Amino acid sequence: MQLLKINQPFAEQDIADFIPHRAPMILLDKVIGYRRDNLETEVTITAKSPYFDDKYQAVPNYVGIEYMAQSIAALAGVEAKLRNDKIRVGFLLGSRKLTLYAKQYELGRTYRTQVSRLYQEESGLAVFDCQIYLLPEAGTELEKSLVAQANVNVFQPQDTQAYLAGNQDAANRSLGH
Repeated sequence: MQLLKINQPFAEQDIADFIPHRAPMILLDKVIGYRRDNLETEVTITAKSPYFDDKYQAVPNYVGIEYMAQSIAALAGVEAKLRNDKIRVGFLLGSRKLTLYAKQYELGRTYRTQVSRLYQEESGLAVFDCQIYLLPEAGTELEKSLVAQANVNVFQPQDTQAYLAGNQDAANRSLGH
């Protein structure tokens, strides 16, 4: 297992080192910063961004929930690397208070996602406060602007395969198989 490069800035490390996703489903560009229970990531929208819509020259706003979820996954990944543990799969259970202030993520613009752990149980169930900000264009004196926010509920089992097998067995029993 590759160790976290503590002396190397997060932005210089491959985001794939922190999340269980693989291309083409890696939506984020980089981890910007970490502190206990908090993480910031960035994505710059290009014509090659997953879910990019040529007609609107943008990524639809509903993809923001996945930017939040992948940022949460990256936080779990950073923490796993710090413990010298493996990166594990997690599940997005849902969100509360999801508010989308922008219609889309615009071509050429950079967005920063901030996630903060509000609560976590030993079972792996957790709740995060998440925000996505549109960063100002270089050379302007504008402030970053909030484009999306939500409380996101996630679950990360200790053993994903056993968890999935257990759920499949329970589903089959409920169907009478």
